Amino acid sequence: MERIMGGGMLPLVLTSVGVLLLYRILVRLRRGAPMHGAVVVITGASSGLGKECARVFHAAGARLVLCGRDAARLQEVVQELSGSSTDIQHQTFTPSTVVFNLVRADSVEKAAQEILKCYGHIDVLINNAGISYRGNILDTHISVQRDVMETNYFGPIALTQALLPSMVQRHSGHIVVISSVQGKIAIPYRSAYAASKHATQAYFDCLRAEISHLGIPVTVISPGYIRTNLSVNAVTGDGSKYGVLDKTTASGWDPRDVADAVLKAVRQKSKDVVLAGTVPTVAIYLRTLWPTLFFKLMSSRARKEQKHKDE
Repeated sequence: MERIMGGGMLPLVLTSVGVLLLYRILVRLRRGAPMHGAVVVITGASSGLGKECARVFHAAGARLVLCGRDAARLQEVVQELSGSSTDIQHQTFTPSTVVFNLVRADSVEKAAQEILKCYGHIDVLINNAGISYRGNILDTHISVQRDVMETNYFGPIALTQALLPSMVQRHSGHIVVISSVQGKIAIPYRSAYAASKHATQAYFDCLRAEISHLGIPVTVISPGYIRTNLSVNAVTGDGSKYGVLDKTTASGWDPRDVADAVLKAVRQKSKDVVLAGTVPTVAIYLRTLWPTLFFKLMSSRARKEQKHKDE
C-alpha cells in the first residue's frame, strides 16, 4: 500500500484534486461576482430596458433601488416583482423607490441622499434612463439639442458624481452606463442622440481610467436597437414626440436578452460591451479603419432617408 501511494497513486490523487479545484475556480470566474444581497440602483426603471434590468437583478437576489420620474409606475414595477418572487428559489428583497427628475441638478443631489439612505451604500449604479431623438439638424432647435444632452449626458454624470464619493470611501462599487452603438458611430438624423452618447462614452472612459486604482470598475454597455418604446417617445426637431415605432426598433433585440447581458457584464466586471448585430459591429470598426468608406455609406443612407420622407 505504501508503495502504491508513494508511487503512482498519490500523484494521481493530487492531480485529480488540482483539476477539480481549477474547474471550480474557472466556473466561478465564468459566473462572475454574486448578486445576492448586492445593492443595485437602476434609473429609468419604470419601463423598457430599465424595467427588464429590474426583473433580472431582482431574480438574482439583488436589493434594488428603482429610480424614475413617475411614482405610480415605479410602484407597479415593485408590485410585479414582489408577485414574481414566489417563483424564485432563493431569498429576494422588496425594491425601494426614489422619485426624481434626472435633468434637474438640485433634484439629483437630493435623490442621491435618498438613495444612500435606503441601504447605507451602493454596490452597483446602473445609469439607464435616457431619451432618443429623430430629426433633421436644419430643422432642429438648439433647445432640443440641449434637452437631449441634459437627459442622456448631464443627468447620468451628475448622479454618478453625487454617488461616487460613497463608493470611493468604501473602496467598493461598480458604475454602469447604458450607452448605445450610436455612442461609437453617428448615423444621419440622430444628431442630438448620437452626440449625447458619444459624450457619455468619453466621460465614462475617462472615469474608468481615473478610478481604476480604487478598485471601482466602470462598464459601458452599447446596445443596438432594442424592442422598447424608445423611438415612440423620441423627441423631434421642435420638441414634439416622434410617436412612431421604427421598423429597426420593432425588429431589435428582446429587452430581456439585453438585461441578461447587462447582468453578465456586471458579474464579470466588463469594461466595454457592444450588443449589436454584424452590420453595426462592422460599422464601428469601419469608422476607425476605413473612415472614407464609412462617410460615403452614411451619406448614402442620409439621401435614402430624405428621399423616403419626400415621397
